[in-house]
Amino acid sequence: MKPTLRQIEYFVAVAETGQVMRAAERCSASQSSLTIALQNLEVIVGTPLFIRHAKGLRPTEAGERFLRHAYRILNATDDALQEARTLPDDAGGRLRLAVTETISAYLLPSVASTLSKRFPNVELTLIEGDRRELEAAVLAGEVDLALLLVSNVVADGLVSHTLLRSTRRLWTSPGHPLLDKPSVTLDDVRGQRFLLLDMDEHVQTVERYWHAAQVEPVVHFRTRSIEAIRSLVAQGYGVSILSDLVYRPWSIDGGRILRRDLSTGVPSMDVGLVWAQRRPPEGMTERIVSALRSLIREINDRGHMGVE
Repeated sequence: MKPTLRQIEYFVAVAETGQVMRAAERCSASQSSLTIALQNLEVIVGTPLFIRHAKGLRPTEAGERFLRHAYRILNATDDALQEARTLPDDAGGRLRLAVTETISAYLLPSVASTLSKRFPNVELTLIEGDRRELEAAVLAGEVDLALLLVSNVVADGLVSHTLLRSTRRLWTSPGHPLLDKPSVTLDDVRGQRFLLLDMDEHVQTVERYWHAAQVEPVVHFRTRSIEAIRSLVAQGYGVSILSDLVYRPWSIDGGRILRRDLSTGVPSMDVGLVWAQRRPPEGMTERIVSALRSLIREINDRGHMGVE
């Protein structure tokens, strides 16, 4: 017997929310039907997929491995539906879209592919730069739109539109002591080897929320490579706090990383579009903004963006 798509959707919802009640609300299902579906799924898989604890449920190691494949299944289904439903737009012209490093690595492939299929007559120019460079380019009219972390935008004369709020969570290896705590604070994380990502002003964001909590992490490694952090966390060398956007549980090392919510307030990573106030999107650009809004919402709903 094979799992149904609904069972897989329920499984992912529980894995991401950690609670049957919240998962049931998200899936518009009753708690009893969701619980029965999960029990039947565990029978099909042949092993427990969740560990029960005081705060709810979290995936077992087998559950984390299954989650990696579950994301692939749901993503493939979403892609198939999107391909079937989306008709090409005959709009023509040119669009200059700028992105920051994080967006380039984790969202640009989906964005570029979707726009090229949806708007085959639009000449798409892609530009990468840091946030300050892109703000200046938008204001100067050198690019039409910028897709970046809008929580960092500071320049006057810009309009920002948030598309995605990606939660930041603690990343650990399976069996880490912090996984057994009923709740985890930044003070708990302070006693661990902390791995710091230095990308897209992430360091400044980290410093702000640690300072607000009046504690300071013990940074053992600072790097621009998310893959280095992913591998080090998976192998138990240290912990990190990163957004769901960059999680990627289907990657080799991502399947060995567990996430915990933090009880200390940590801001989400907000991704959005930015344009010049004096040049609001209209015509073709406005239709592209609408397409991007739908695409990012779908990516967020899938829960696979791994980036907070």
